Amino acid sequence: MLVLSRKKDESIVINNDITIVVVEIRGDKVRLGVEAPKEVPVHRQEVFEAIARGDDVLLPEPDSQPLGRPEVVERVAEPRGGSDHSPEDLGSAPLP
Repeated sequence: MLVLSRKKDESIVINNDITIVVVEIRGDKVRLGVEAPKEVPVHRQEVFEAIARGDDVLLPEPDSQPLGRPEVVERVAEPRGGSDHSPEDLGSAPLP
């Protein structure tokens, strides 16, 4: 595993087309922004595991946008060939 240190507003680039930015650091929580091509699935670990198990994953409406935090997105692709969904903020609560 590659381990990197980054400060707020610093980023890392993966494969020339995926950028991960440190958006905020507060206490023991770090908020990350992920910029990736639409066809690249990006999930939190627990969502990825739920999809792998075949669990139903609650998907937001395709046209809805997170208010005030567009940099925090998560794409959820249906596990067995379902529809294409636009980036949405799923389960991202404000930091205390």
